[in-house]
Amino acid sequence: MMKTLFLQAPSFDGFDGGAGARYQARREIQSFWYPTWLAQPAALVAGSTLIDAPPHRLKFQDIAPHAAKQELVVLHTSTPSFSSDVRTAEALKALNPNLKIGMIGAKVAVEPDATLKASNAIDFVARNEFDFTIRDVAEGRDFGRIAGLSWRNGEGAVVHNEDRAVLENMDELPFVTPVYKRDLVIENYFIGYLKHPYVSFYTGRGCRSKCTFCLWPQTVGGHRYRVRSAENVLAEVRWIKENMPEVKEIMFDDDTFTDTSNLPRVEAIARGMGELGMTWSCNAKANVPYKTLKVMKDHGLRLLLVGYESGDDQILLNIKKGLRTDIARRFTEDCRKLGIMIHGTFILGLPGETKETIESTIEFAKEINPHTIQVSLAAPYPGTTLYKQAVDNGWLQENDAVNLVNDKGVQLAAISYPHLSKEEIFHSMEVFYKRFYFRPSKIWEIVKEMLTSWDMMTRRLREGVEFFRFLRAHEA
Repeated sequence: MMKTLFLQAPSFDGFDGGAGARYQARREIQSFWYPTWLAQPAALVAGSTLIDAPPHRLKFQDIAPHAAKQELVVLHTSTPSFSSDVRTAEALKALNPNLKIGMIGAKVAVEPDATLKASNAIDFVARNEFDFTIRDVAEGRDFGRIAGLSWRNGEGAVVHNEDRAVLENMDELPFVTPVYKRDLVIENYFIGYLKHPYVSFYTGRGCRSKCTFCLWPQTVGGHRYRVRSAENVLAEVRWIKENMPEVKEIMFDDDTFTDTSNLPRVEAIARGMGELGMTWSCNAKANVPYKTLKVMKDHGLRLLLVGYESGDDQILLNIKKGLRTDIARRFTEDCRKLGIMIHGTFILGLPGETKETIESTIEFAKEINPHTIQVSLAAPYPGTTLYKQAVDNGWLQENDAVNLVNDKGVQLAAISYPHLSKEEIFHSMEVFYKRFYFRPSKIWEIVKEMLTSWDMMTRRLREGVEFFRFLRAHEA
């Protein structure tokens, strides 16, 4: 095996653009997801090292000493961070000209040719589902024989090898959590709605939903949900319990862990989590039947992360969400009856958005009243249907996707409509947050939560300071 470094490079301060983050921007409250998509190939390459710079507050000078010790560097990149990641690759190559440098991620999966032409410091791109592609590179195999690889040959020409077949037996993948324990400081990873410290990992890949804005299913994971067996998932949880006893919550980060094709497995994992005595959370679509919700709650489920997106049914139809607001209302009420907390996510600026639909979504959020919310701006990432729609309809100039964040990593409104400007969409975010959180009932709900423990008190106070700073910056 080549001496291999897996790297999430330094970027904007507080930028959560890591390989586990769907929301590639600085958040209202500083949060960091685990770099699971980097950790997975790292688990396949013996003797490798994983460095996740942003949550560990590492700068280039902290990473540079590793360049002389490595033979191969694998960089995760995203559309917002690509320019700075290229500069990192060039700086590493300048320190060690013999270093092989490759890139992975949704950005390079859909633009392998442009990625390689961006800089001679980039030797290859591993497209789509890249775990075993990277393993083959680390084993020193001939680039011309590695499926899923795009590379530059001896004459400088870009070559795209045949696609690699998607992995069918997900139990073939090694656990990622031993890599977390070995290379990461888990206390540096925190999410406002999860207990701290937490651990997140995937129990499957792909998502059957066809949401037009969602990046990973359209670029890397695909639309078939391929899963690890319940026994395999629970074995990793057992490993966490035995080797990382400080972990207070486990988050199953599959795009839609509760996919309706998968409910018997969901219930089997839930029962196993109950037997292990573990608190857990997961991503869910707002259509899980009451029976399954009850099994989940009875066996340790604490919270669901739910993508509501909009309170307007026509917008949900436009984005192919496969959901109606009446179904979402019933699901949310079921969760409330069972005592399941919800972190609800919403998106402003999707196709069909107007001032009236923004108002409808704010009122919908107040009505269903999830415990906490995240409000994002529609982000047309290259490779998504939303990006093509936006370019074809003139809502976005083709090269404007690089402007998804500003120079501080804060998300910008990229899409503009004839009847609704990007400035109006941008400022509707702070209006949404204020009208949701600055209600007496919601303030009292948060205060009661703060009174449950000193840890929760200090945590919510810190987050409150960060949130007010965000609102002030957003108003500017």
